[in-house]
Order: sequence, then C-alpha cells, then structure tokens
Amino acid sequence: MRQVRASGLMRRRYGYYWTRIVMTVAAFGGVWAGVALLGNTWWQLALAVAMAFVLAQLAFLGHDSAHRQIFRSWSWNEWTSRVIANGLVGLSNAWWMLKHDAHHNAPNQETKDPDIESRVLAFTPAAAATRRGFRGWFARRQGWFFFPLLTLEGLHLHVASVRAVLGRRPMARRAVEAPLLLGRLVIYLAALFVLMPPAIAGTFLAVQLAVFGVLLGGAFAPNHKGMPIVTADSRIDFLRRQVLMSRNIRGNPFVDLLMGGLNRQIEHHLFPSMPRPTLRQVQPLVREHCERLDITYTEVGFFSSYRTVIRYLNDVEGQARDPFTCPVAASMGR
Repeated sequence: MRQVRASGLMRRRYGYYWTRIVMTVAAFGGVWAGVALLGNTWWQLALAVAMAFVLAQLAFLGHDSAHRQIFRSWSWNEWTSRVIANGLVGLSNAWWMLKHDAHHNAPNQETKDPDIESRVLAFTPAAAATRRGFRGWFARRQGWFFFPLLTLEGLHLHVASVRAVLGRRPMARRAVEAPLLLGRLVIYLAALFVLMPPAIAGTFLAVQLAVFGVLLGGAFAPNHKGMPIVTADSRIDFLRRQVLMSRNIRGNPFVDLLMGGLNRQIEHHLFPSMPRPTLRQVQPLVREHCERLDITYTEVGFFSSYRTVIRYLNDVEGQARDPFTCPVAASMGR
C-alpha cells in the first residue's frame, strides 16, 4: 500500500469516468431512440442485445461507484451508484452492496461468502454431498448447464432486488430505492409494450434479460469459481485471503470492456477503491510482491478460465476426495 500510494495509483480518474458515464448514458438513450424509430420489426432483437450490453456497462459503473472508485466524496459515490443501479439498470444498490461486501470480506469461504451459496448450483463439496436424486444427478453435470443458467441470472437479479426493497429486513435508503427501482421497472416494461407489438416486446425483453445475465454472470463467475474453497473456521491474513482465492483473466481492451475491469480481480480485491483503469498499472507491483512472498498469483486466458469453471462445477464433490489443504500452509511449504 505504501508503494501504491507513493506512485499515485490511488488518485481519482475523473476524466476517464466522466467520459465513460456520459458515453454509456448516451448509448442507453440511443438504444431507446432506435427502438422508437424501428417500431414493428423483428430487427428490434438486435437492439435487445445492444440494450443488454449497455445495461451491463452501466452495472459496472454502479459497481465502481459503490466501491468509491469514481469520486473522492463518499456521498457522490453513494448516490451515483444508487441512481445508476436502481434508476437505470433496475437493481437494488443496497441489496447488492450487502451481498458484495460480504463476498469481498471472505471470498470463497464457506458460510461467509454468499457468492458460493446457491439453491441451484453446488459450489462447494459440502453442498454437493447433500444433493440426492435428480439434484445429485444435476450437480454432477452442472458445469454443462452453467451458461444456459446464466441466461436466467438477469431475471433473478431483478426479482431479488424487488423482494429486497419490498421486504421487511432492514435496508438502507429503502424510501429512496423502492420508488426508483419499481418506477424504472414499470416504465421500462410500459415503454416496450407501447413502442412494439406484444410478441416483439415480450421477445425483446426475454433476449435482453438473457444476454444481460450472461454478460454479468460471465464477468463475475470466472474470477473465483474453481479457486480454493476455505472452510468456515479458517483464519487467513488479508493478502493471502484475497490473492489465493482470486483468478485474473488475461486479455485485451475488448476483454477489459466486456468484463468491466473485473478480469484484474486480484488487484481489485486488494485495492477495492482503486479506479478501474489503474488496476492494469498496479498489476506488476502486485505480481512482484506476491513472488517475493512466495504467494501463488493466478492468471489465465479468457477461454481457459471458463473451461476451468466448467470442469470444477462438474466435479465439485470430487474436490473432497483429497484432504483439505490450507492455502496459507501450502504457500509457505513445510
């Protein structure tokens, strides 16, 4: 951290973020203009894909703002994230932040990381061992269903957000988030069915949600799935907890755009408030530091990461055949 701060890598990148915010919001408006101009034609489905891509980019900006990456001001970051998530994307910012903060605090740790808890997929050997009958059959082949299931992730995120803002559990700024979120969802649906015939509007919505789910799920999943699972009672220092459970994805500017910068997951977990474009610059420092301490730093190719995830999901229960190896002990040797 001393090296990073001395090199100025934590400074805000206002030009980068303002440009990206303005261009993405303009693209959002441009897609709606295209929808209005095209009218009654199945070419609207091409705009559904474009809409999904723009909404994913907005979600990444909301993620960055929630991590205090954009502005120095805490309130500016909070409100930017809240407006983008609830008002434009249709996701509850407060619900997502509660879940995401828990993930950052204990990535891949049983009972503590909500990202490895699922009623559909079994992400840990303990979860896979409890599946019987059809669920057991599915758990042994779930890797092949991973991408098809991602097409439902967009719908799941919207449903979970609505349940959160309408639920009884304590929630920050519910009085603000509920009208923003529900208003956005109602206006979005109404606009689709006003501007297009019902059949095209319904198909547009299905395609947009499916592609949106694949884009978001495909950006988050390969960063941790298939990396070491930590038992609930393990005590691991911050550096190893964030590096050993995370995987970086090599790529190019297109991969950076597609994954919202989350392909540099190790650096993001070590410096959550670091601006997205700076993660590439800090990567050599992090890699060198890990080598000096003999800590495994994992980076793989884009397609290789998904192959690893699919193989892991198809043999989650098999991960328990070998005795649990503490990642800290493994990194330190005998």
